[in-house]
Amino acid sequence: MEAADYEVLSVREQLFHERVRECIISTLLFATLYILCHIALTHFKKPAEFTTADDEDATVNKIALELCTFTLAVALGAVLLLPFSIISNEVLLSLPRNYYIQWLNGSLIHGLWNLVFLFSNLSLIFLMPFAYFFTESEGFAGSKKTSGSTTSPTSTPASPSSGSCCSWLLEDLEEQLHCSAFEEAALTRRICNPTSCWLPLDMELLHRQVLALQTQRVLLEKRRKASAWQRNLGYPLAMLCLLVLTGLSVLTVAIHILELLIDEAAMPRGMQGASLGQVSFSKLGSFGAVVQVVLIFYLMVSSVVGFYSSPLFWGLRPRWHDTAMTQIIGNCVCLLVLSSALPVFSRTLGLTRLDLLGDFGRFNWLGNFYIVFLYNAAFAGLTTLCLVKTFTAAVRAELIRAFGLDRLPLPVSGFPRASRKTQHQ
Repeated sequence: MEAADYEVLSVREQLFHERVRECIISTLLFATLYILCHIALTHFKKPAEFTTADDEDATVNKIALELCTFTLAVALGAVLLLPFSIISNEVLLSLPRNYYIQWLNGSLIHGLWNLVFLFSNLSLIFLMPFAYFFTESEGFAGSKKTSGSTTSPTSTPASPSSGSCCSWLLEDLEEQLHCSAFEEAALTRRICNPTSCWLPLDMELLHRQVLALQTQRVLLEKRRKASAWQRNLGYPLAMLCLLVLTGLSVLTVAIHILELLIDEAAMPRGMQGASLGQVSFSKLGSFGAVVQVVLIFYLMVSSVVGFYSSPLFWGLRPRWHDTAMTQIIGNCVCLLVLSSALPVFSRTLGLTRLDLLGDFGRFNWLGNFYIVFLYNAAFAGLTTLCLVKTFTAAVRAELIRAFGLDRLPLPVSGFPRASRKTQHQ
């Protein structure tokens, strides 16, 4: 063989080894995510649905659980796409010729983006509908449908937002505990003596209200037993972090709006080839990249909290060892939709300069200036309005109650007119 043939063969071998290495790394990453998601779903599922007397129903639930685990792993991978790409770019910039990070290249990142896009569509269009109808069907021949998979859990109160965190610093826990105990006692007496009221009572609604009050009382007692460091340092720091992250998000979007008006390059666009390790995606270097990653995670967490805090989706929230199979499927679908939209959402808002890779950048509306501009303006305006309204309203209400101004008598609107009329007479 000639020297040219040896060179061609060596290039082919190198490409083959790189492709095998990328497949191994992708498989290991997905296997890790799959194991983590399987552990999480195992702690939320109903054990009774997998230990039924009918082995066929248990088999159906196990198959559906594996499909949900796959979908949740894809959703977690979609969440990690942007942070992993940004961190990989900074690592390649810092260590361009390091032998131990040669496996980290643009081809691997681009392949991960394509795999996540493919698996997310596969899960959303085929796997999750199949899992739902397979679970809700009558099962195999001669088997009966179990009734445990269609039960829906009761809803619980929403998680606290940044405004409620502010109220934690000023509210009187003892007063809230007394009020909660008084309301619980009143409802309990009404349940025990339904004949004392001449109106018909909804006993199921009363029981749900008692359970909600008991849950609230337990949470208040835990907060009262918290240490002084947690009350005086933990809660203020948590509130401060929420305010700083929200403020940074709004500031970043506002700067991006100005860039959209000035420079056309600020528009989000797709990139077919991942050129990593050439330039930083942030003007602040590695520090700015870390801030971008934190904001992306904060955006995802706030989206999930806001979704489950909505009254329409309270009943969908998973419960520890008490989540029905159909509810697990619904949660996986919702999390997959939220996580799949995160890369496009973050790039459209200008939280990162990394262009969308693979099929994520092939949406036609990404090139429409009016849609992108209105999207950014709506996000900045609504977030600022909610932040100011929630923060100021919570602080104002707690200050008024702390100083006892809520007990002051309200002025009578007709009194000044009456006095003028009397003086005139």
